Amino acid sequence: MANEINLFPLFLSLKVATAATLIGLIIGLPVAYYLSRSKTNVSDLLDTLLTLPVVLPPTVLGYYLLVLLGRSSPIGQFLEENFDLMIVFTPIGAVIAASVVSAPFLIKSARSAFSGINHDVVNAAKLLGRSNLNIFFSIFIPLAWRGILSGIVLTFARALGDFGTTIMVSGSIPNQTTTMSIAIYDALQAGDTQLTNILVIIMTFVAITCLFILNRLEKKIEKGRRNDVRS
Repeated sequence: MANEINLFPLFLSLKVATAATLIGLIIGLPVAYYLSRSKTNVSDLLDTLLTLPVVLPPTVLGYYLLVLLGRSSPIGQFLEENFDLMIVFTPIGAVIAASVVSAPFLIKSARSAFSGINHDVVNAAKLLGRSNLNIFFSIFIPLAWRGILSGIVLTFARALGDFGTTIMVSGSIPNQTTTMSIAIYDALQAGDTQLTNILVIIMTFVAITCLFILNRLEKKIEKGRRNDVRS
């Protein structure tokens, strides 16, 4: 009923999307940096594999994750026997599923931004004796922040709205693994049109709010950089 709306799916979706975005940043930025600098067959193969989640049907991707992380898989058995940790049908599974489907957006965006950086600046930094790690944080990140921020927006939005892969890996356990997308599907399947409409409106409002805040943040950062240049 409309007066019995459970907000757990909303909070879980926000937590999952935030965790997936952080994972995307930690893993995706170094990968994007490597792909932007390397032109080998290995990097081409890695780029192809990282693009697969974008083009594969969510159910296929979810099935691969089930095979890889399920209780009968070597990884699943190892985690359960040694750490008493289960991946599938848990919130952890939802985070992993959201990370897999959303991280490619950040990697692609950051890679494009890194590739656009003038090589003369990088070469000058190397002549000054800076390490690759120092160059990454002092040159690549500051100069590519627009692309990175755009990737963050896309990653968060993709993770927030994922359905197919998440439901395959984490299922739909009430008050445990039910995200907003799954809750909307469950409400529609149950024939509760009123609850479905309310959940859809909430999800739309949250998505628009997140995008608006991030767009405003981007404009403030740009304005601050212009003021620094003038001063």
